[in-house]
Amino acid sequence: MFSIFKRNSEQTSARQLKRYYKIVDQINNLEENYVNKSDAELKDMTYVFKDRIEQGESITSIIPDAFAVVREASKRVLGMRHFDVQLIGGLVLTEGNIAEMPTGEGKTLVASLPSYVRALEGKGVHVITVNDYLAKRDFELVGQIHRFLGLSVGLNIPMMEPNAKKEAYNADITYGVGTEFGFDYLRDNMAHSMGDKVQRAYHFAIIDEVDSVLIDEAKTPLIIAGKMAANEELHRIAAMLAKRFKEDEDYDFDDETKATSLTDQGIEKVEAAFNVENLYDLEHQTLYHYVIQAVRAHVMFQRDVDYIVKEDKIELVDMFTGRILEGRSLSDGLHQAIEAKEGVTITEENKAQAQITIQNYFRMYPKLSGMTGTAKTQEKEIREVYGMDVIQIPTNRLRQRTDEPDLVFKTQEAKYKHVAAEVKKRHEKGQPVLVGTTSILQSETVADHLKKEGLKFQLLNAKTVEQEVELISQAGQKGRITVATNMAGRGTDIVLGDDVHALGGLYVIGTEKHESRRVDNQLRGRSGRQGDIGESRFILSIEDDMFRRYAKEDVEKFTTKMIVDENDIIQNKEVQELIDRTQRIVEGSQYGMREYNLKLDDVINDQRTVIYGLRDKILLGENLMDHLKQMFYETVDFAVRDAAPDELPTNEWDYDGMEQTLNSLFLSPVTVDREVGKVTAILDSLQDAVDDLTTKMEKFAENDRVMAIIPQVMLSYLDSGWVKHLESMAHLKEGIGLRHYQQEDPMRIYQREGLELFGKNFQELRRAIIIEITGFMKIVEAEQEEQ
Repeated sequence: MFSIFKRNSEQTSARQLKRYYKIVDQINNLEENYVNKSDAELKDMTYVFKDRIEQGESITSIIPDAFAVVREASKRVLGMRHFDVQLIGGLVLTEGNIAEMPTGEGKTLVASLPSYVRALEGKGVHVITVNDYLAKRDFELVGQIHRFLGLSVGLNIPMMEPNAKKEAYNADITYGVGTEFGFDYLRDNMAHSMGDKVQRAYHFAIIDEVDSVLIDEAKTPLIIAGKMAANEELHRIAAMLAKRFKEDEDYDFDDETKATSLTDQGIEKVEAAFNVENLYDLEHQTLYHYVIQAVRAHVMFQRDVDYIVKEDKIELVDMFTGRILEGRSLSDGLHQAIEAKEGVTITEENKAQAQITIQNYFRMYPKLSGMTGTAKTQEKEIREVYGMDVIQIPTNRLRQRTDEPDLVFKTQEAKYKHVAAEVKKRHEKGQPVLVGTTSILQSETVADHLKKEGLKFQLLNAKTVEQEVELISQAGQKGRITVATNMAGRGTDIVLGDDVHALGGLYVIGTEKHESRRVDNQLRGRSGRQGDIGESRFILSIEDDMFRRYAKEDVEKFTTKMIVDENDIIQNKEVQELIDRTQRIVEGSQYGMREYNLKLDDVINDQRTVIYGLRDKILLGENLMDHLKQMFYETVDFAVRDAAPDELPTNEWDYDGMEQTLNSLFLSPVTVDREVGKVTAILDSLQDAVDDLTTKMEKFAENDRVMAIIPQVMLSYLDSGWVKHLESMAHLKEGIGLRHYQQEDPMRIYQREGLELFGKNFQELRRAIIIEITGFMKIVEAEQEEQ
C-alpha cells in the first residue's frame, strides 16, 4: 500500500512518516463506516466531535475520525477523495508545521482537513492565501465541505464593511489574504470602542504558499498611514541634487544590502546647496531625511523594474509576481522622492500611524501551519522565527520531469538569442513553453527577442490576477508560448493539453536565477505536475543581475580562465559552482536583512505591546480611575526626579522647572521646599496635594459627563503620541547608520536609544494626559462653584 511512500522516503524523515502512516491506516479503516452514513448522520458528527472536545478529549484522539468524515464529505460535495499523501499533509498542518508538497499535489484540498479539526475547538481558524482570487476560490470551493458539515465559513478581503468583517471573523473558518488580517489587527488597535473591533483572539492559522507570505513578503512591514502635505519644493531640489551626485564620491551604496549613506563630500554639497553649517544638527534632521530619500529613489528604484510611470502616477510593482501593487505607496517620503525623480505630480506623504512586521504579526498565533511546494531551503529561518518544522510529503505519483543542467553564456545578448532559438525549436514541434523572468523589464527583453523570431506569445506583464490565472492555466496547451515573471499565477495548476505528453510535456525556461532557490524551484515545478512528463532548464549569463550585484570580484577572477565555444556558451565546469555559491550568498544576505529588520521591529514591538495594552484598558473602561491615578503618581514622581537627577548637586537642581511642571498637574498651586535636598523629602512634601487630587478624581468617577470624556481624551493623546513616537523611531533608525564610526553595534544603539526615546515620549504623553484631565476638572469645579 505504501510502496510509493517508501520510494520517496529519502525526501523526508522515515521516522516522521512512519507515525503518519499508522494514522492514515486508521483513517482508511474508518472509511467504510462513514460511507454508509446518511448526509444528516455525517453532519451530526461535527456535534459529536465538539461534545467530545468539551468533555476534555484531546484533538489528537479525534483526528482519525474527523479526517475520515471530511474525506467522505468531500467525495459527496466536490466529487474529490483525498489521496493518502494529502491526509499526511493534513496531519502535518494540524500539528502546526509546514507541509512541503510539489505543485499539482492538491494543497487546496489538504487544507480542508486541519481547518475542520481545529475549528471544532470553537476558537476560529484563519486560512490565509497570497491574493484575493485564491481566497475567494478556496472559500467557495473548500468552504462547501465545511458548510455541508455544519460549520460557518467567512471571507475576509479588502474594502469590506466593518460589520461584514466582524461576521467573517466570527465564523468557524475564515479565508483571506495575509496582509488584510495584519491590517485588521492594526485597525483594531486604532478603534475608538471595543465594538468597532472586528477580530477575536487568535487561535490557529493555515498559510498557503507559506514561504511567499512568511519569507518573501516579510521584507516589508505592514503600515497604516495617514496623509500629510509634502514639501514639494524640497523634494524637487533634493531630486535635482541627487541626479548630480556620483557614487563613491558623494554617496556610498551597497548593492547587496541596499544601504545608502552620504560621504563627507556629499554632505558638504548638501550644506552648500541649502546654506546650512552642519547637516547633522537636530534642526536639520528633516532636510537630511529629504536628501537621503532622494538619493535612495535614484539608486534603489529602477523604472519598469520596481515601479512604472502611468498617467502621471508612480505605480509600484511586486518584484515576485510582476503585478502592479494597486493603491500601495512607499512611506516616509520615499514615494514622493520617486515622483520628484520622474517629474510627475507629487502626492501627499504617508505618515505611519500603526505598523507591524509580517513576522511579529504571525507570531501572535498560538499555532501556525503552512503549505508550499518550496520551503526546505529556508527551514532554518522558519524554525528560528516561527517555530515550525518543514516536512516533505511524498508525491502521489512519481515525478517524471527532467531538470536539465544550467546553460551559461558569456553575455546577456547571447543568452536571449539562445532562449528565442530554443523556444522556436520547441514551438515548431508543438511543445508548450513557459519562459520565466525575474522582472517586467526582463520579460519585455525576452518578448523583443521572440518577436524577432516571428513568434506569437502570451506576455503576463502586471495584468490582473484573474487574467494572470487564466493565462498561466492555459500555458500547457499545444503550441502555446507564455512569458511571465517567475511567481506569476502562483497557486495555479498548469494542466497539459491533448497530445502534449507525447511532445515532452511543458518545457520551462528560466532566464535568470532568482534571489532565492525556492523561487527557482517553484518555476521548475510548473512542469511535471502529478507525475506528468516535463522538462526545465535555466539559461543564464554571467552578466546577469545576481552576479553583478553579489559576485563582481568572483566573476572578474572567473573571466580570466573562462573558456567559451563559438556560441558564447561557457565550457568551464566551475561555472556551476560560481552560480551555486553566489545564490547562497544572496540568500544569506536576504536572510540577514530580514533578521535585522525583525530585530528592529522587536524593539518597537515591546513598545507597541505597552501602548496597545493601555488602549484596551481604556476602551474596556475597567478601573479607569485607578489607571489614571497611577498615571498621575508616576508623572509627579518623574517630574521631580527629572529636575533633580542624582548626578547633580542639589544647588544645580532645576527647582523652577520642577515647580512649573507640578503646577500644571495639580488643581491648586504647590511650592517646592528648596532646602530639604532630597528627592524623597520633596515627594513626601507633595503628598497632601496628591491625596487631594486623587480624592477629587474618585468623586469625578461618579460624574457621567466626566467619565464619557476622559477615555476619549486619553485615547486621543495616546494615538497622537504613538504616531509621533513612530516617526521619531523612523528617524532614529535612519540615523543609526551614520554612527558606524562609534565602533558600536548599530542594533545596540537602536535598542538603547529606542528605549530611552520611548521612556521620554511616554512620560511626555502621560504628562499631557494628566494636564488635560486636571484642566478639565478645574473647568467642571468652576462650573459647580457657580451653581
